[in-house]
Amino acid sequence: MSITFEKVTRENIETVWKMQLEAFSDLLEKYQDYETSPGAEAFEKVLARFEQPWTTYYFLVAGSERVGAIRIIDKKDGSRKRISPVWIMKEHRNKGYAQQAIQEAERIYGSDNWCLDTILQEKGNLHLYEKMGYHQTGKTERINERMDIVFYEKD
Repeated sequence: MSITFEKVTRENIETVWKMQLEAFSDLLEKYQDYETSPGAEAFEKVLARFEQPWTTYYFLVAGSERVGAIRIIDKKDGSRKRISPVWIMKEHRNKGYAQQAIQEAERIYGSDNWCLDTILQEKGNLHLYEKMGYHQTGKTERINERMDIVFYEKD
C-alpha cells in the first residue's frame, strides 16, 4: 500500500507529539537518551518546532490510517533541507513506508541538497538512508556510552 502526506495543522500537533513519544519509546528505553531522544520530548518543544516558519509536519497515511509522520525543514535559503524526524508506528514498520515518505518529501521539495542524522547503532536506519542515496559525512557525535549519532547528506 502506498502512503500519502497529510499536512499537520495546529489542531492536531498534540496527536503528532503522542505518536512521536510512542514511536520512539523502544529506542529511548534501549539507549537511555533522555536529553535528545524524540521519545522524551516535551509537547512544548514539538509545538515550538511546528510554529517555525521553515518547518512542515506531515502525517504519513496508508489507506485511512496515520502510520507515521515526518518533519521537513526547508529554510528556502539554499541551505540543506532536513528530515528530522521521520517515524513509522511499530505496527506498520517494514512495509516500505519510510522509503516512500523520503521519496515523497524529495518529490515535493526537490531531490537534492538534503541532510539528516540517525543512530549509528541502528543498522536498519543506516541501510534505509544509504539505499535512498544518502552518504555519511564522516561526522559522528557521541551521545552516551550506548549510542552515537551519524550525519548524512544527499546532493
